[in-house]
Amino acid sequence: MDYVRLGSAGLKVSRICLGMMSYGSRAERAWHLDETEAEPIVKAAVEGGVTFFDTADTYSGGVSEEITGNLLRRLFTHRDDYVLATKVYFPAGADPTEAKDPKGPNGSNDRGLSRKHVLSAIDASLRRLGCDYVDLYQIHRWDDETPIEETMGALHEVVQAGKARYIGASSMFAWQFAKAQHVAERHGWTRFASMQNHYNLLYREEEREMMPLCVDQGIAVLPYSPLARGMLAGNRSRQGERRTTRAGDDPLSDQRYNAAADFDVADRLAEVAAEREAPAAQLALAWLLSRPGVTAPIVGVTKPGHVTDALAACRITLTKEEVRRLEEPYVPHPVLGHS
Repeated sequence: MDYVRLGSAGLKVSRICLGMMSYGSRAERAWHLDETEAEPIVKAAVEGGVTFFDTADTYSGGVSEEITGNLLRRLFTHRDDYVLATKVYFPAGADPTEAKDPKGPNGSNDRGLSRKHVLSAIDASLRRLGCDYVDLYQIHRWDDETPIEETMGALHEVVQAGKARYIGASSMFAWQFAKAQHVAERHGWTRFASMQNHYNLLYREEEREMMPLCVDQGIAVLPYSPLARGMLAGNRSRQGERRTTRAGDDPLSDQRYNAAADFDVADRLAEVAAEREAPAAQLALAWLLSRPGVTAPIVGVTKPGHVTDALAACRITLTKEEVRRLEEPYVPHPVLGHS
């Protein structure tokens, strides 16, 4: 495993970040693993050198944070041996694929990026995680209802209080991200060190503005859905076949990746992978790891083989011709993942 800095920050992270959204209650998703089922898989990742872990307060009603905290305390001797990230915006327990209104019904303050919610949410996350601080505290979405000055000021308070070492953002337009950074710099507040964005072989719209912005500004890029919710690993067919439990219980995947061109990219990936005699998932991750600015893809794993693929991808170097062939079938998409 290689370790790199979090953009221009001094923090070192593993080149693979383990996404912990897959661990929680099956009452929410049939493909979730409970703590007992998750432990050997997370342990295998740790033994493979993974030291970077990402969760969110909204995943499985906060259960993901509880599982994450419990496992990391058992698998690591010292707190400084791993990097822990979580997020704020959605209410704990809400389905982030369905929540649209950051303020919720009846004037609820249990969501969004108000000072009230940010300061309450970090304390709740720390209780569930069972630790004194997180290394990276990220805003899960942009909040149109709250002035960005209020949000950045609250996040700076979180850092000043020692409850987070760095802050990051996720899923927004480049102008919004630049505005937030400008506000922080103008006031002498903490700036975002990372951007967790929707980026993979099936969705490359981030290459237009967000990726160049991050490269120019030394911002770490932590792509989520690196395998397009399993489609790049072959979990769905053009004919509608569902080959995994998750594929049969993941409506967001059908919404985001269902165009004919998406299947063309997946087919091309399978073709290049067959020539390499390697799983398609490994090549999809290797492509992402080779992109300018990418620090660590956030990989969700529910089987030992998923860990093997993620670790193996770090050792694959694609040729220029392979990259050209993988990218060739792509067609522009509407913006996806910001809501």
